Amino acid sequence: MGELNGLKADLAQIVRLALAEQTEDVRLFAARLVRKYRGTEPELAEQMDLFLRAKPRRAGAPLRKATSSPLSDQMLPVDDESRLSLLKVFKDNSDREAPLLSTDLEETLGQLIQERKQVARLASLGLTPTRSAIFVGQPGVGKTLTARWLAAQLGVSLYVLDLTTVMSSLLGRSGSNLRAALDFAKRGPCVLLLDEIDAIAKRRSDDSDVGELKRLVTVILQEVDEWPATGLLLAATNHPELIDPALWRRFDLVVEFKVPRPEAVKEAIKRFLGPDFALFSRWIEILTFAFRDQSFSDIEREIHRFRRAVALGTTPDADLIEEFIKARALSLDRQGRIEMAVLLAKQTHLSQHSISDITGVSRDTIRKYTTGGSTVIPKKRRREA
Repeated sequence: MGELNGLKADLAQIVRLALAEQTEDVRLFAARLVRKYRGTEPELAEQMDLFLRAKPRRAGAPLRKATSSPLSDQMLPVDDESRLSLLKVFKDNSDREAPLLSTDLEETLGQLIQERKQVARLASLGLTPTRSAIFVGQPGVGKTLTARWLAAQLGVSLYVLDLTTVMSSLLGRSGSNLRAALDFAKRGPCVLLLDEIDAIAKRRSDDSDVGELKRLVTVILQEVDEWPATGLLLAATNHPELIDPALWRRFDLVVEFKVPRPEAVKEAIKRFLGPDFALFSRWIEILTFAFRDQSFSDIEREIHRFRRAVALGTTPDADLIEEFIKARALSLDRQGRIEMAVLLAKQTHLSQHSISDITGVSRDTIRKYTTGGSTVIPKKRRREA
């Protein structure tokens, strides 16, 4: 009954402020309610919080002292110079599609999720869940998508801090930018991703860096050490060789995102083709070969280009694939081109003349590996299999 009376009193107060057109007071009171009901009515608190974020405070509204404004706890930190937000925010549902990952990665991340869901059990054994992890891999292999999926599985927001944006043109402000973003993320359960961490966390022995950058590395080291177990701190890098060795020792977990294996490439192609899979299904094996050593983002970009062309009726699917394979063949070594030619002879009805034109492999060589109507994997490749 007491809780119901409290809700009635809060409702009456916010209606009174709204009818008096005291907009900023409504915002402040709503922010106070978000904090008040976060523990007992989380869905209500989240809905009010979303309303506050969707309706920013008017630029010309009168300012209040920070000590009397609970709203300051809800506002994203900004760069004092540009006034741009330092953090990107993602709030995904738990049914968000899982990223394409290797079996090893799935097991690693699965344990990380289970640790967070069984905090009490770990605590009974004197343990805490993994507090930090660094994602390593070339661009496009799914580091950020995985961070979003992790946050969704844990039921919290993902905040992404691109460390290239932290660097102010007035270098002395970079430290305050970094501190502001980190302090904000530590206020409650969330996943914070420090993207492009190599932008500032370079080896402190690098004489090309000025003192400010070296101080930022020290800040990062301290934060990783002291990050609260209520949150999960992630970092991502495309250039692990640039990072200060001391940073590696601070992270609880190093997660390596490797170039997708053929089976993952094939699964990605099927996923990105979506409803157009039937149209392109006869080319799956060839596309899987052509996309080897490519990132998921590269694969997605090309597949969507195919789908747009087919949707608009500008180019037949066969012509699209042939043009793509011809372009890809230019980046292959001789052995790779031969293997592609053999695969085309096996998987398509293209003539040897057409295959030679597409791959640059002579018809004599194609005949050599397709003697008697059967195809033979080149000897070097067969040994590697």
